[in-house]
Amino acid sequence: MKIVNFEYGDYTGWGMVDAGAVLPVPNARNAADVVALANSATKEQGIGMDKVRWLAPVTPDAKILCAGFNYRSHVKEMARDMPDHPSIFVRFPDSFVGHEQGVVRPRASTSFDYEAEIAVVIGKEAWRVDASQALDHVLGYTCMAENSARDFQRHNTQATPGKNFERSGAIGPWIATADEFRDPNQMTIIGRLNGDQVQRGSSADLICSVAGLVAYISSFTRLRPGDIIATGTPEGVGMTRTPAVWLRGGDTFEVEIEGLGTLRNPVIEEEIR
Repeated sequence: MKIVNFEYGDYTGWGMVDAGAVLPVPNARNAADVVALANSATKEQGIGMDKVRWLAPVTPDAKILCAGFNYRSHVKEMARDMPDHPSIFVRFPDSFVGHEQGVVRPRASTSFDYEAEIAVVIGKEAWRVDASQALDHVLGYTCMAENSARDFQRHNTQATPGKNFERSGAIGPWIATADEFRDPNQMTIIGRLNGDQVQRGSSADLICSVAGLVAYISSFTRLRPGDIIATGTPEGVGMTRTPAVWLRGGDTFEVEIEGLGTLRNPVIEEEIR
């Protein structure tokens, strides 16, 4: 099942994709509700996918926890030591937009970088779960353009300032439920800038697996349905290139996850207010 958050006419809310159409699920409050209420959607209510405005499939109260330096290839390109524990930071829901919506390059940053990531969506409360049981708490997966204002990220040892500019990242276009993936540790992820492949990796290269991340994060905070875990980005980010490659207004960045779909976003310059 593919779960979406969207706008169409007077409707703003959750739904599902069926046979190329978007079906509203009016009483759903989050992605987990869509699964539970899927039978309430009727094909007669289907809306063409080209007619909806895609919203990020995340609720305003969701926890969004991100793993940094979690691909072996990325750790090597950054010339860092392999970590003993996951490096976790938080992002706020308003720092993301949906599929085909403009990602905003902050005026305050001169080094706005792209980052293609696989994101995990929680479907069942997870509190101090063992890694062997962790995947039972996963609802599904989605694409994330996590993106970073590298100059702000380097202001101190905490990543938060470089990760939370409004509308600087993207999630979507939908959440594909976990039953569509036989093995979350064998997913291919690709990042494209203006049509050119700049990142390619596999979740097999993760230092801390999906199950390991759910187990570790749930050891210190209670994960609830709709919460999101970003698993990290593979090698190929703009800051490691010579010369460095930064996102600018007019660019388009795409994140493709094999078997899931492609998240596509134009980059726009922040308006002067």
